[in-house]
Amino acid sequence: MPSPLPLQASRDRSKVAPSIETETMSSNKLYIDKAAGVLNVGAVDMIDDILVSPPAAQRVAGRGRLFCGKSGGRTRLQRLYQDGSAKIRMPAVQGDPLEAVLINTAGGLTGGDRLGWTIEVGEGASASITTQACEKIYRAASDRAETTVSLDVGAGGQIAWLPQETIVFDRAAFARTLDVELAAGAEALLLEATLFGRLAMGEQTALGHFHDRWRVWQDGRLIHAEDFRIGSDIAAGLQCQAAAGRARAIATMLLVSPRAETLLERARAIIGEAMTGGPAISEWGGASFWSVGQSGKLLARLTAGDGYQLRKRLVPLVELLNGQAGLPKLWSL
Repeated sequence: MPSPLPLQASRDRSKVAPSIETETMSSNKLYIDKAAGVLNVGAVDMIDDILVSPPAAQRVAGRGRLFCGKSGGRTRLQRLYQDGSAKIRMPAVQGDPLEAVLINTAGGLTGGDRLGWTIEVGEGASASITTQACEKIYRAASDRAETTVSLDVGAGGQIAWLPQETIVFDRAAFARTLDVELAAGAEALLLEATLFGRLAMGEQTALGHFHDRWRVWQDGRLIHAEDFRIGSDIAAGLQCQAAAGRARAIATMLLVSPRAETLLERARAIIGEAMTGGPAISEWGGASFWSVGQSGKLLARLTAGDGYQLRKRLVPLVELLNGQAGLPKLWSL
């Protein structure tokens, strides 16, 4: 490396205004003397052997916790915690259930993002939980996005977990876990709906990884467990009749309640018989009931060719199974 030129020489050369390209290669530049560890002004013919690592990608790390209980004849907020991109807002309501809206301010998830929600409903209290909008799972360059949900309901309490749909984009990688603890006499309505691309937007989810895991316990007993996993060829997996029957919109809804059996036939009427929307799309669904201790569970599954067709049956089904609370207000906006 040649010796630095005098400062005056640098000023003389600056009389000719260089272009961006020539300025980059100019001998009148700042360079780092790594041996001395100081910044010098001088002339260098070339700066090499200096590798600049790209900044680490910013990742979502959000967690929200909500604790509510019965007080003064109605369900009230007791504790609230939120950090990162996880926010919780509660619209004003006149009575039970307490309503909470979950918000991911990051606007979606991609590889390496982590989002967690914890909801605790006290004895005899009730809460309805939804999301501000559909959660979007974007293409992952590495790792996978993860969402964890933990619900705990005290004796005689009720919870409705009703997030809006999750939209999975091409080459996304996503894992979602739902863990529910119900005390004796507690009730729960649980829903997860997923769209593998949006038909109206011309989107198609061809490749990626998706894993949905549910575990529901009541009075210390495991009453429901399921894992739905698809990938890496998502498009091929959705073609299987046992998976989605060529549909791209799916939903699972579980009601744990003593009144579940009385709603079975009406739920089946809403879901309807298997319908074919065309040579490439199949729409079907079904519902079943099991006795579980002193309670019971109603499990419903629906598939459709797109999100609009799915909602046409999902909305009245939520209204039926959610009793007097009905549909979350944000679902109708």
